[in-house]
Amino acid sequence: METLFSEKTEAVETDRQKARNLAALAVLLAGLFVGGLFVDFGQLLTGQGFSGGALRDHAIVETAGKVWVSYDEPKVEVQVITDENCIACDPSEALLWLRRVIPTLEASPVDGDSELGRLLVARFQIKSLPAFIFSENIEETDFFAQASSLFEKQDERYFFDMGKIGLPVGKYLQLPRIDDTDIILGVKDAPVKIVEFADFQCPYCRAFHLDIERLLKEYEGKVTFVYKHLPLSFHNQAENAALAAFCAHDQGKFRQYAALLFAKQEEWSKTSGVQAFKNYAWRLGLQNNQFATCLDTKKYLDKVNADQLEAAQFSIGGTPGTFVNGTFLSGAVGFETLKKAVEDELAK
Repeated sequence: METLFSEKTEAVETDRQKARNLAALAVLLAGLFVGGLFVDFGQLLTGQGFSGGALRDHAIVETAGKVWVSYDEPKVEVQVITDENCIACDPSEALLWLRRVIPTLEASPVDGDSELGRLLVARFQIKSLPAFIFSENIEETDFFAQASSLFEKQDERYFFDMGKIGLPVGKYLQLPRIDDTDIILGVKDAPVKIVEFADFQCPYCRAFHLDIERLLKEYEGKVTFVYKHLPLSFHNQAENAALAAFCAHDQGKFRQYAALLFAKQEEWSKTSGVQAFKNYAWRLGLQNNQFATCLDTKKYLDKVNADQLEAAQFSIGGTPGTFVNGTFLSGAVGFETLKKAVEDELAK
């Protein structure tokens, strides 16, 4: 009897201990749960942040007058190289556009004259400001998937040339090269260098050509004019016209031949082949056989292609595109605008 009673007593005590343990565990779990809720709501109410639970369960959270939205894409860092002394280099417009396509973007400014700025300019061969260098995880964004061809990778970073999508350049760090292979009018050592990328079949270039001629007369000795070729793909005779103009330059008659090409633009634009260009050479008294051989063999095709490549490097996709020293003028801006750009450079 004593043994049976003892065993019963021990069993009852064991059951009571289990019950106490379960109750303690329940209290602990309840405390953790309530504590978690308190932290969640406390953080929301005080504006000190969000708990993991809140962020896990909600894609949009509003607190303290702000709305926080979660994204599947990573945070992308971009270094914005600019010049604080250049008003036109303000990157605000470009950043506004970028944040529309990359909402997780975080930008940090880099002075172009700083050691880091000069290093990045040299590494990516940057030609203009502002410039944008992205962290490697740009690869994980939808924007990169759609526009990867516009990025240039160096080491673990990406350079994106905003000029390729039409955003205006604030300041050029490099200018088009000028050498003896170019068509140069005026004195070579003039204080103002005008470099025009043009297409003989472009009606805007035809109008702008008259302004250039007027400027060369008015500023004789003060301006060097360099004609570079940018025959646009949708102009069927633009390349032949460029090659013909170079052949006329071979005989010292570029200026006269260019004036005739622009004057007869509507006529030769409707033709095919090169006979019309040979006829114009004959009309100007050029040596016919020399001109014909030059044109038929496409003697200057490599130079025309080089001009086109250079235009692309400066993100020039339309004509006329003109540099007046470091100032870029897009389109047929008119004589007064062209003159002002020259005067500003002479004043420097």
